[in-house]
Amino acid sequence: MKKTSALRRIALATMVTGTTMLGGCALVDQAKPGTPLAQVIQQFGKPSTECPRPDGTSHLVWTQQPLAETAMGTTVDKNGKIGKVVQLLTDASFNRLGQGTWTQQDVLCEFGPPVREEEIGFAEKRSYVWSYRYMQWGVWYSLMYVYFDLNTKTVTHFNAGPDPLHTLNR
Repeated sequence: MKKTSALRRIALATMVTGTTMLGGCALVDQAKPGTPLAQVIQQFGKPSTECPRPDGTSHLVWTQQPLAETAMGTTVDKNGKIGKVVQLLTDASFNRLGQGTWTQQDVLCEFGPPVREEEIGFAEKRSYVWSYRYMQWGVWYSLMYVYFDLNTKTVTHFNAGPDPLHTLNR
């Protein structure tokens, strides 16, 4: 009986902690377009990534990496007002990596910092890989692997795979 009670307390504590973490992430996407950036930062904290653009706007990312599957982003206009806040770590967003040339800085500015950065491969087949935790098709715990050429630091390809964090104990 005591063992069951202890397990229930642990399960409840885990659910409350998980809900609190998810709630914090969900809040930033509730910021309304047109809200002054200073107000958003005061309410939700500083973004993990802020990248000025040549046209005077900035792209901001609030990420829950390395343990959660969300990174929320918005554009800030020249007047310091935010646009719509959207989830960036989606299949549709990652598919844009196949269009044009993406540098490491471009990827960082678009998606925020990765869960992991590593060099892989052998001899001339070596690549630099960034991993992003996300929900593939909104259902599967996955990692998106973004591969960069070691010399040019540009994206060569990308692919999703299962997230070991969620498959280790199965």
